[in-house]
Amino acid sequence: MTKYLLLICGALLQGCFIFVEHKEKYVPAVLLKGLASLMFVITGFLAWKQSQSEFARLIFIGLILGMVGDILLNLRFVFPKAGQKIFLAGIVAFLAGHILYLAALIPQGKHLMICVIIGALIAAALLAYIFKTMEVKPAFKIFGVVYLGAVIIMTSVAIGNALAMPDKSHVMYAVGAVAFALSDIVLIFNTFGSSTRFSLRITNLSLYYLGQALIALSLSA
Repeated sequence: MTKYLLLICGALLQGCFIFVEHKEKYVPAVLLKGLASLMFVITGFLAWKQSQSEFARLIFIGLILGMVGDILLNLRFVFPKAGQKIFLAGIVAFLAGHILYLAALIPQGKHLMICVIIGALIAAALLAYIFKTMEVKPAFKIFGVVYLGAVIIMTSVAIGNALAMPDKSHVMYAVGAVAFALSDIVLIFNTFGSSTRFSLRITNLSLYYLGQALIALSLSA
């Protein structure tokens, strides 16, 4: 029950963050985003403390890196002159988190090589479409290839594990991974597309929080 209350509180903070950011009050927005992310970090910590498993430890550290990425991505609006560098630093934090998520999943992997190949093919097709239809700076292209590749492969492995072992924990994790991947795709299209829409920003942030919350909860399922 404590974990659910934490995540409900986090969802409310996330909603407040979306509203405040839309009003371009970027300093309080960063604070709200950090507090919202702290809720899924604490949820992950409680699960790790309870299980003491290597899987939970890696996911918990990944959740911390997600919180760091959240704060950095929003600090770019507070310090616009260094915005690109801060944005890329945030992507690095998220990338490190996804690598840890993937490292946690691999020992449990069923049909691992097939899942990795499928994930890589999907990521390649998506990146080809993005680079063909959007104008992306070289630095973002390099980070985009590595980051999106890691996200899609991690999601593919999570789905493979859930199909092979359809218990509550694996299914919850897989749904969370899919939500996280979709949030990143929406973020890319809303950031580098022809126009930025507030509705897509809401979709991106809602899917993101749902994804992280489900990943954190899956540790206790």
